[in-house]
Amino acid sequence: MRPFSPPAQGEGKTRCCLALLAAFAWTGAAVAAPPEAPAGAAACSGCHPAGKGVDTPVTPLAGRAPADIAAALRDFKAGGRAPTVMGRIAKGFTDPEIDAIAAWFGAQKAPP
Repeated sequence: MRPFSPPAQGEGKTRCCLALLAAFAWTGAAVAAPPEAPAGAAACSGCHPAGKGVDTPVTPLAGRAPADIAAALRDFKAGGRAPTVMGRIAKGFTDPEIDAIAAWFGAQKAPP
C-alpha cells in the first residue's frame, strides 16, 4: 500500500475543478433529457411530422393540448371519426395508454 502524500501545488484544485465540471455536466444532461416516450408513442412519428415545415395533411402532435389528443384518439377508437389507419391504431390502446401518450406529446415543445 502506498503512503498518502499530499497533491502537488495546484494539483488538488485541478482535480476538484475537473470533478465539479464532470458533476455539473452529468447533472445538466440528466435535467435536459426529455422524459422517455410511453409505449406506443414512438409509432406516431411514422406519420405525424416532428416539424411544421413538412408538407403533409397529418397534424403535428408535439405541443398540442393533451385533452385534444386524447379525445381524438378515443373518437378514432370508437369509430366516431372518418375511417383511416388511426381507427385501427387507436383500437390497440387502453385508456391509460391514450392518456400517457397524450400527456407526453402535450409536454413536448411545439415545432417551430
